[in-house]
Amino acid sequence: MKNHMNRRGFLATTGAAGALTFLGPKVLRAQDNGTLRFGLSTYPPSFDVWASNGTSAGTIKVLCHRGLLSYDKEGLVRSELAESWDVAEDGTWTFKLRDAKWHDGSPVTAEDVAWTVTEAQKPDSAAYLQASLATITSVETPDEKTVVMKTSEPQAVLPEWFANYNMSIMKKGSERDSLMGAGPFKLVSTDRGVSVTVEANPDYYKEGLPKVSTIEAIVYADENLRVAALEAGDVDIVEYVPWQAMEQVAENDALKLDTTFGPFMYLTFNASKPPFDNPLVRRAMGHAIKREDIAAAAFYERGAPLEHLPLPDASEYYNAEFANAWNYDPEKAKSLLAEAGYPDGFNCTMLSTAQYGMHQSTAEVCQAYLSMIGVNVTLDLPEWSTRVKKGNEGTYDIAVMGTAAANNDPDGLATVLDGSLSPSYARSYGMETPEISEAFAKGRASFDTEERKAIYKEMERVAIETAPIMGLCWREQGYGMAANVSGFSNLPGQLTFHSGFTLEEAMIG
Repeated sequence: MKNHMNRRGFLATTGAAGALTFLGPKVLRAQDNGTLRFGLSTYPPSFDVWASNGTSAGTIKVLCHRGLLSYDKEGLVRSELAESWDVAEDGTWTFKLRDAKWHDGSPVTAEDVAWTVTEAQKPDSAAYLQASLATITSVETPDEKTVVMKTSEPQAVLPEWFANYNMSIMKKGSERDSLMGAGPFKLVSTDRGVSVTVEANPDYYKEGLPKVSTIEAIVYADENLRVAALEAGDVDIVEYVPWQAMEQVAENDALKLDTTFGPFMYLTFNASKPPFDNPLVRRAMGHAIKREDIAAAAFYERGAPLEHLPLPDASEYYNAEFANAWNYDPEKAKSLLAEAGYPDGFNCTMLSTAQYGMHQSTAEVCQAYLSMIGVNVTLDLPEWSTRVKKGNEGTYDIAVMGTAAANNDPDGLATVLDGSLSPSYARSYGMETPEISEAFAKGRASFDTEERKAIYKEMERVAIETAPIMGLCWREQGYGMAANVSGFSNLPGQLTFHSGFTLEEAMIG
């Protein structure tokens, strides 16, 4: 029997209740003045509230900003500036705002929400979710606390857009890199390249939060120094615990490790020019690389081969028949290169970064295996902000990338697959994906689970043939923290990079 759901039924499965809601020393130094020190892996390339600039940038943004919605510790959509939301049978979404204030003391209004959506959906906005927001045809504000959004066609996943940490609501007229928001903390100071300090917002709309008076985010770009700072008690939490240090952190009684399995490593391609404009060449890259060696070299066995689209096998959208579609098969790789007109291989440049060991190690393994099929790779390993810039501009031939989907729904993969979106370092450059773009549009418009499964299965079939990206390896993602830190949580699966949402609940002691 076909499993058919209406719009309300679909939303109920996402967690609605009532209103829709979607190595070193063992003794650490005590913290002073309610200050929590957070070890960042890099200084944010930008504080642009709607752009994607990596996890460190996202963490700082969610300290100061909030969207209509966010995610709870179980990964379900929850209320933020919107205390309730609902969808009509025609696909119209209505959000009711709570009483909230901007950091300057003025009230958050429906007009602010409308301005935010209008600005972010502009074709030249470079917003992470610009293409999705472009389907919103009108934003009505019948009163100061009500926002009504109409879309060109029903959008089942619209709440996920407004839970994403790159879609915070801004006060009307704000500069895009402003940290003046409605979040739990207010900006105190920035020291470019070194630190960002925020203090508790006394007007925050959640009673009793945040639980610390100050957060000092300190940059430790060197991953070994980041771990050493945690062990020494110089910081209370660090992001991106390097995989070689995870066991060390976990076994230290003064520390604890919080990991999740969901992020993944993959290759992107510059499809605006030969040879990577040819899908046969892109597929050859996948068949040339033995992914177990990436899991071992880059992730110290805390990874697993990824030979298909990054849909986890626990997902109801997982397709077992595609599980090994991009398997290690060097003879097939050579055959595909010959068919594409490159029987003797070619030379190319691979973009990665030396700032994160797993990126560099992944690139080195790929370089070694590609040489075996005649593809001579020169590595380009700049620091992270330059790597982002080069990826956005298409200044590369092939690139190593690591990320997580925007959310745990298959639609979250649009950010790495959909070539109709504005250029992003997370996607292949100059890659047109008409069938995949159409599939995402169909999937968003459907509230029928079985219909969505069929849509995304066909999308995966097309992706296997056209290789808009090339999956390499799943990876564990970990935060390390002092044993006396509580409240902070690594969000599950693909949402790990949104874990900064829980810093409002973090406390020491």
